[in-house]
Amino acid sequence: MSFIVLLLGGGDLASGVALRLHRSGLRVAITELPQPLAVRRKVSFAEAVYSTECTVEGIAARKVTDPSDNLKILRLFAQKTIPVLVDPQAEAIRTLRPTVVVDARMTKRPSETGIYAASLVIGLGPGFTAGENCHAIIETNRGPDLGRVIWKGAAEADTGEPEAVREWGLDRVLRAPAEGVFTARAEICAILEPGETIAEVGGQPIQAPFRGVLRGLLHDGLHVPEGVKIGDLDPRLDPELCTRVSDKALSVGGGVLEAILSRADLRPLLWT
Repeated sequence: MSFIVLLLGGGDLASGVALRLHRSGLRVAITELPQPLAVRRKVSFAEAVYSTECTVEGIAARKVTDPSDNLKILRLFAQKTIPVLVDPQAEAIRTLRPTVVVDARMTKRPSETGIYAASLVIGLGPGFTAGENCHAIIETNRGPDLGRVIWKGAAEADTGEPEAVREWGLDRVLRAPAEGVFTARAEICAILEPGETIAEVGGQPIQAPFRGVLRGLLHDGLHVPEGVKIGDLDPRLDPELCTRVSDKALSVGGGVLEAILSRADLRPLLWT
């Protein structure tokens, strides 16, 4: 098998990484859960699991139900399409034998696949220790170190707080008020007024705390636990932001690309 980068996770941050690597000419595949919990669905390749195909900023992805179907995966590579594998246990590490594995699930804990999963194992954000459970870490906290490659030590600790947009911080991230079935009452890109119902979980409404554009929302019909992120409201009132990969995701993607190119032993293999 040729040089392949396997991303664990297909949410918005992972998709920014996939986009940057794909545009640089690398073969990228993604593993996902049978029911992904991606919120920013218009910029998440995880959406292919629900819709079979999806496009993020002009780059196409397609669902692969059998992660061991290497022939189908290679065909998608030839079509310049990103394969999204329904593979919650990351079995593709064994069958696809990627050169690089990027744990982009943002679980805040080390990958169970370990440092020997590939020639280069990269972790995104907190929970990893370079040299112990991965070879390199990419900083994901906003600030002067965002996108920086860490070859020794750990990333910054999780702050537990979302980035503020204008004066809105915690209220910008919408969370499930209880455990139950998630039912959408609004659509991504809609401009909502304060008090307007966005969704319900177990019959409990989730209302817009301020006037904003709905930048992301969970897939309808999922059973979710209390407190899980279900939506993202943006006060900038620009619907175009819903379909654009964030600056943060692209910066982290640049860090992953740097980490790959930093390995002199991998460079001759890049486009083989």
